[in-house]
This record gives sequence, structure tokens and C-alpha cells, in this order.
Amino acid sequence: MTEPTLHDGGTLAIRARVLTYHAHPLLAGETASHRYWDDGLVVVRGGIVETVGNASELLPDLDPAMTVSDYRPHLLMAGFIDPHLHLPQTQVIGSYGTELMEWLSKYTFPEEVRYGDPAVSDAASRFLLHELLRNGTTTAVAFCTSHPQSATSFFAESDRLGLRMVGGKVMMDRNAPAALLDTPERGYDESKALIGRWHGNGRLSYAISPRFAPTSTEAQLEATGALAAEHPDLHIQTHLSENHGEIAFVAELFPWAEDYTAVYERYGLVRPKALYGHCIHLSPRERAALAEAGATAVFCPTSNLFLGSGLFDRDAALAAGLRTGIATDIGGGTSYSMLTTAAEGYKVLALRSQKLRGHAAFYMLTAGNAEAIGFEARIGQVAPGFEADFVILDTQATPAMRRRHERIETLEEELFVLMTMGDDRSVVATYAGGRKVHARGGSAGDLPSPLDQPISREALGNDMPSESAEGR
Repeated sequence: MTEPTLHDGGTLAIRARVLTYHAHPLLAGETASHRYWDDGLVVVRGGIVETVGNASELLPDLDPAMTVSDYRPHLLMAGFIDPHLHLPQTQVIGSYGTELMEWLSKYTFPEEVRYGDPAVSDAASRFLLHELLRNGTTTAVAFCTSHPQSATSFFAESDRLGLRMVGGKVMMDRNAPAALLDTPERGYDESKALIGRWHGNGRLSYAISPRFAPTSTEAQLEATGALAAEHPDLHIQTHLSENHGEIAFVAELFPWAEDYTAVYERYGLVRPKALYGHCIHLSPRERAALAEAGATAVFCPTSNLFLGSGLFDRDAALAAGLRTGIATDIGGGTSYSMLTTAAEGYKVLALRSQKLRGHAAFYMLTAGNAEAIGFEARIGQVAPGFEADFVILDTQATPAMRRRHERIETLEEELFVLMTMGDDRSVVATYAGGRKVHARGGSAGDLPSPLDQPISREALGNDMPSESAEGR
């Protein structure tokens, strides 16, 4: 018997401090960027947020039979979104590396050869998705390998868990081990078949995935462009301008190109929902071209620091009007936590004399990344009509955080400490489509959970729950 798919979560209500973003704090101002309820209630029906507001105003009209999960004093916000990571790199993360091209050859490519084996791909998909949920990430955009099996495994497990996920089979026909190479024709045909099987199935979306220009011939990029033209609504994911050696290699391989971005432009791959990982060493022309086309630059701070690739220029991207996301880039990146990713992003930007405050960081992890991947109307906000993907966060999860909390006076300060000191230990629970798919101290997919059992009206008063009730 096959396991049931964990889709729409029925009807429930969650009580917590609630924070949601609807505008960029650096553009709209911090006050105008978000809404915050110190004692909030979120009502969910059929996996969609029905209403959100003050608990005192909403509780009297709530159906007495409705399940209410009380997470006070914890903080509820939209589930985190990770717009760039690699499924097959969960067992090479943390490998000693010098720079990108050597790191790929020494660690990543040999690992990816294993992913033609369904057992390997299935196990990696289960691990990756459950680890993301443990860290509060409910949506990710993933590179699989050149094997169709890897994408099939990723999508099947994502669908089983009822997650909104994006992924794609890598297309590459040169400059990699022979066991990983496809051909222009096979890359097109296998991608086309996967699109037909998985795109739009449940909450799944397909991303056309040429790995990056150095691993595709012009014939393959032409086939990729044809596939993109046939499917204008699909995501495209690849890499761009990660380090100087890579850029020089692209110039050698494509001597006709004005710059790295021009390679992708020629083949129709620069457009809305085209996600370009890294984008560290872009020229003004490239930023302008990406912005005009509606493409997205994805900032990967832990990976960029780990491989010594360079420092992303967020302010230049903002000035150009270029959509920007922030991502873990597992496994060049060294943490699955979007909290840690934001903390490293703060350090990268500080080295450029740019700053990342708490509100701006959590906007990027939620509504900002939703916009970056073209899903701003579906996810990234805790608001009526949005999908019920949430993370419940404990801002005092460790002794060090609790001690620091004694001197916190504002929400902005609390968020900044959560960003710089928090990690998976801060994630109390994760919800996807209104279903709890992770609870701290448990395992992903263990449903139902005691935290989701109905509680009495008397328990819905103003008293804080005990620490044991929420496993602080």
C-alpha cells in the first residue's frame, strides 16, 4: 500500500505572536513593511489562510470544535523559502575546498554519479526535505543531477509531504565526468518528460536546469532555449558569475559573448522566473539586463564565503531594480538554516559597508524570496488567501539567547538576535499547507501531533503556556 499524500490540512487555528511582511523594509520603511500581532490568531481552511488578526477579536467567533494550537510566546511567520540548493550535495557539504571549479571536480561530480540509483536518490530526497523542514524551510528550488531518477525522487517525496517545491534535472553535455553527461537531444527529451509528469502536480513546479554555461555546449543551450520557449511559465535555474576563474572560462568557451550574461541572453534564458545563483561579479550592463528582463539574482553568502568566491553587492542590485533572493546553496553552503544564511549575509554585506537589519532579513527569507521566485501571490505571507506554510520560532531557544533576551527592548532587536544566534534549535514547528510536518523533538511527517489537539476555552485565556507544553 502506498503512503497517503499529505496535502490540504483541513481546518485549524494557531495562536502565537504573528509577524508577516508585505513590502521591502529598505524601500517602504520598516514600519510600513510588516504587520505584527503580539497575541495573534491564524485561521486555516483547506490549507489556505482564511483570516489573521488579534486573538481577542477572533476567538469569540471561532467554532468551538476547531483545533487550536497555542504556541505563545513563540513567533509565527511564513515558512522560509530557499531559492537555490543542490539535492546531491548533502554528503559533500563541509568538504575542504580551494575554489569552485576544483571543488566541483574533486567532490561534487563524483558524488553525483551515484544518483542514477533510485535508492540513493530516494534516500537523499527524504533527508534533504526533512532537514529543510527541521530548519523551518517550506519551499526550495533544487538542482537535481543529470539523472531523471534524481528529479523523480525529489518530486515524489515533495508531493508525499504536500510541499510547494521547485526542481529540475541538470542538463550538461561537457566538462564533467562522462557518466554525468547527457546530449542536447537527451537533455531536452528527459526534461520534457519530467515536465509532463511533475509540473503542476500537487504543489510542484519544474525548473529548466542547465547547470551553468561551462558545462553546456552551444547546441545544448540552443535546445534549452527551445524548451524554455515552449514553456514560458516555467522557472529556469542556473549559475552566473560566481568567481573570476569561472568567468574567464566562460569567456574562453564563448569568445563571441560580450559578457557572461550575454551567453544566457542569446538563448532566451533571461526572463521572469529565471534564477541566477551567485551573481557576485556582474557588470552594470549585466545587472541592468537581468533587471529589465525580470530575472533574479540569488545571493548565497555561506557558499560564497566558504569557497572564497567574493562579496555580493546587494545595494548595486537594488539600485538596478534587480530582483534578489538569498539562499543556502547546499552543499557549497555549509548550513541548511536560513537563519544562519541570513547571519552570514549580514557579514558579507558588512564587508561591503552595507547593512542587513532584522526586519530586512526576515522579509528576504519570506515575502522577498517568494517574489524572487515568482510565487509572491501564493506563499511568503501570513495573510488571507495565501497557502498555510508557517514556521514557529523560539527566540529564546538557547541559554545564550535567553540571556541576551533580557536586554532586548524592541521587535527589531529580537529579530536581529534570532537571525545572528538562531539555528534549527529555534524552530518549534513547521507547517506546510496547514499540516504540521515538523515538531521540535520529533521527526518530520509525524502526524498528528499532541500540539495539534483541541484545547479547552479556559486554556485560551491570557496565561502563557508552560515551557513543557511547547518543549522550550
